[in-house]
Amino acid sequence: MTTRQTGRFITVEGADGAGKSTVATRLYEELCKKGWNVVLTREPGGIEIAEKIRDIILNPAYVNMDKRTEALLYAAARRQHLAEKVLPALKAGMVVLCDRFIDSSLAYQGYARGIGIDEVFAINQFAVENCMPDLTLYFDVRPEVGLARINATKGREINRLDLEALDFHEKVREGYRVVRERFAHRFVVIDAERPVDQVYQEALRELETRLQV
Repeated sequence: MTTRQTGRFITVEGADGAGKSTVATRLYEELCKKGWNVVLTREPGGIEIAEKIRDIILNPAYVNMDKRTEALLYAAARRQHLAEKVLPALKAGMVVLCDRFIDSSLAYQGYARGIGIDEVFAINQFAVENCMPDLTLYFDVRPEVGLARINATKGREINRLDLEALDFHEKVREGYRVVRERFAHRFVVIDAERPVDQVYQEALRELETRLQV
């Protein structure tokens, strides 16, 4: 069994176009200024093996990927990333700020793909054992707003999930609602339709309040 970490594990979640990656980078920079030892990472990815898996999962050419294959690939990438990067940092007492984690799989594959949240959670329990976030900042945005932002961003790579119909992204948002209810003790909901500076300031206040950083 994985030994419980001594550091702090913070995740940011939300649909594509919510601006979470931009805000996560700013939070990382601010925490570093405050003198904290911080690791900024992402899922799927963060380390070489997981980045290779990411290339497969998000490749628009693989539109016929089975939904269970997709869920298993995410879990495999998550395990390697956890073992190689996240757990060592947490055990060293660092703050890990991760762009997506298990909740993404529960919302996207568990709910929106229709596999079942419990089923996908079981797969990921094998992958993460008892390592769960201390705090999750969820950036809430309506799917049509998030997709419009993606389409308006020049040079942004369009991945396989971006090509899904609007109703899929609506299911993702509903899936996140279900996940938030299950893990209400660690979720903070942030309205991500506001200007990015306002979103960042609220996220920073939550970190300062909840984790006393």
